[in-house]
Amino acid sequence: MKNDIAATITQSIIEQLETGVAPWVKPWASKADTSAPHNPASGTYYRGINFIWLSLLQSSGSVGTSSRWMTYKQAQNIGAQVSSRAKGKGVDVVFYKPFEITGALNPETGKHDSKIIPMLKTYTVFNADFIDGLPVDEIETVEKPEFETLAECEAFIASTGASITHAGNRAFYASDSDFIQLPEKADFKSNADYYATALHELSHWTGNTKRLNRQFGKRFGDNAYAFEELVAELGAAMLCAHLHIDGQLQHASYIGSWLKVLKADSRAILKAGAEAQKILDYLVKVDEIELAEAA
Repeated sequence: MKNDIAATITQSIIEQLETGVAPWVKPWASKADTSAPHNPASGTYYRGINFIWLSLLQSSGSVGTSSRWMTYKQAQNIGAQVSSRAKGKGVDVVFYKPFEITGALNPETGKHDSKIIPMLKTYTVFNADFIDGLPVDEIETVEKPEFETLAECEAFIASTGASITHAGNRAFYASDSDFIQLPEKADFKSNADYYATALHELSHWTGNTKRLNRQFGKRFGDNAYAFEELVAELGAAMLCAHLHIDGQLQHASYIGSWLKVLKADSRAILKAGAEAQKILDYLVKVDEIELAEAA
């Protein structure tokens, strides 16, 4: 690997967290392209840490603001060309390639035992802002909406079967009782903020032993608690992108704890990204099953 991609991503996130900003929160109300990062050449959306990393870069605008990313060769294959302006703008993303390891000779079979392990590799992509010959999307500024129920989001949340009550002035997931509490919808500044908060707590809900079985921290401030909050925050960011919600996910009270976790382990963001992807995959699958049964 030509550089430590985990350390690079972690350092970028640490720098923005130290300014009080959660960098995976995208400015959906800006003129930037606000779609989830995707590759138009392969027709796929970036997942896990790549989603977080490319969303961060889209938001900062340092290497382009488009949601479209592809390799130099992919651009050429569809008749486009990475611009000379893209010098120094290439971004490394990661993937896991199966790698076979040959072990000791097995006296029973007379053959060497082997196993497949995932090896972390990187490849370079460029933002569509620096690729010539691609169709140009017109992005309109989105005005802040009045609070209104979003049918798609309501249906998605209902499909999970999670027990949700609306009361008080706190949002939390109670793991022992397995329920979510949210303030009344009218108490939120916008519908987007309400749904973003609901999806954050729903991300915690997936960690129950009956679902994805993640370990929860026991008290505010310990590393396990901070890591779980980071996972839920990233999971909510992915869910917001999936449902096209412009919700504010920045939980300032946790930023100090996140910094402690990230500085102690440069690969923590990779682990958190992977767990957040599991949240998205799990809830989307539940929603698809619900839709299929209703059809």
